[in-house]
Amino acid sequence: MRKFACLAALAAAASVCAALSPAAAQDAAKGKTVFESRCTGCHSLATNRIGPALGTVIGRVAGTNPGFSYSPALKAAGHTWDAEKLATWLTNPQAFVPGAVMPFRLGDAEERKNVAAYFQSLKK
Repeated sequence: MRKFACLAALAAAASVCAALSPAAAQDAAKGKTVFESRCTGCHSLATNRIGPALGTVIGRVAGTNPGFSYSPALKAAGHTWDAEKLATWLTNPQAFVPGAVMPFRLGDAEERKNVAAYFQSLKK
């Protein structure tokens, strides 16, 4: 009986932790909506425009999308984009990569996480 109570307590704790994790708050469908309404003035998924194509951004080294003219700062950044880095970037690009030229910031933390989840879902 005591083992069962310990297992039940561990399962309950794990479900609470999962509910509180950032991944639980991410919604790729909502992220797609935000991308389409707020980002497509400059970006697309497949074609470089004012900003680089973003359909393959997850797992890509910053400043390396073929055919796009990046700022020297982003070319030198050296990091690989993941969901966490994208959310940080969207908070304040110039703070994340000093010298970056993207003027846009996405002020809502949930929207940032959702957009990052959307890009992550494209990689699968």
